[in-house]
Amino acid sequence: MALILLERPRDHVALLRLNRPEARNALNDPLRAELAAQVQALSNDPDIRCIVITGNERVFAAGADLKEAVDSTPIEMRARRVLAFWKVIASCRKPIIAAVNGFALGGGCELALQADMIVAGEGAKFGQTEVCVGIMPGGGATQRLTRAIGKYRAMKMLLTGEHVTAAEAMRLGFVTEVVPDGETVNAALRIAETVASMPPIAVEQIKEVVLAGMDAPLDTGLMLERRAFEMLFASRDQKEGMTAFIEKRKPVFTGC
Repeated sequence: MALILLERPRDHVALLRLNRPEARNALNDPLRAELAAQVQALSNDPDIRCIVITGNERVFAAGADLKEAVDSTPIEMRARRVLAFWKVIASCRKPIIAAVNGFALGGGCELALQADMIVAGEGAKFGQTEVCVGIMPGGGATQRLTRAIGKYRAMKMLLTGEHVTAAEAMRLGFVTEVVPDGETVNAALRIAETVASMPPIAVEQIKEVVLAGMDAPLDTGLMLERRAFEMLFASRDQKEGMTAFIEKRKPVFTGC
């Protein structure tokens, strides 16, 4: 059985569904490897401009598969290369949207945090619950969650393992949009379709500069932005976009 289901529901948009329903989409090594492979392939696919990752209507991902880890040694944990799989997702050139229904806990929350946008159903629950089983986040939450919502609120989530609702996550600032549960994937696809209609090189440059500049001094970030801005004037899409605006017509972007 495929652990990741690939669909192409809209032009230039890929939808990846986590597919371990019997384990509430718990993240085991085969699933992580397959997800990373799919994201890598889509990142290199010139026809794809935006990627949506989702689970099912009941759960996004309920965390890591503890059965894999309970008796592991530190050396065995290191050999599993979990961060290498996650790095493929975090470094994807194409924008990624997480469409979250139900639980996104532990590694599932960390997976969502690696996306560029998170669309959550009203019934979604987010949490970093690792402390409840004697460990701590190992897929980026101590860094990404803290950067997203600040030290003091992140500490409460990390140290208590509490679940936060979609509405609370929206208030805290790490969810992009909250929609009715039955509309989560469609809402994410609508955003993805809009992103996919934009000039691909500009979209990729925006993502690259935002992520590179987040941890850089302001002057460095501004320099990166200006260089990327100037570089886009070498693209045909810049000429098409500005000409279409002047001519009052819809632009057709080709990624050149």
